[in-house]
Amino acid sequence: MTYADDDVNEAVAGELALMDPAVRASRARFEPLLDPEFVEVGSSGRRYTYADMLAWLPDHPGGSPDGPRYEPSSIEGVVLAPGLVHLTYETDSGGRRARRSSLWRRRSEETGWRMYYHQATPVPPGAE
Repeated sequence: MTYADDDVNEAVAGELALMDPAVRASRARFEPLLDPEFVEVGSSGRRYTYADMLAWLPDHPGGSPDGPRYEPSSIEGVVLAPGLVHLTYETDSGGRRARRSSLWRRRSEETGWRMYYHQATPVPPGAE
């Protein structure tokens, strides 16, 4: 395994953690995974900032044990530059599919990998 593989694996681990309802329901576990300059364009088309996500996510249905779960598939990653990883994958949540893209960056060893940008695009029913 190369250093680049380790970086991609750490970003994937962070991405999967952010889909875990236990992490999503805990600000203490969720907050360290987001970069303070985080921005998301959700599948709804809405734009979210770091502060928006910290305020919104614990009340999101995906943050409760009985809420919908995001089932990821085909996760791929590439190191774009030192300290910057791009992930792409697809999720299914109760029959709603989305194609997703995330940028993870590491500014220092102390802060570790954090999601810097995320975008979700809905996949219409029947689309490949």
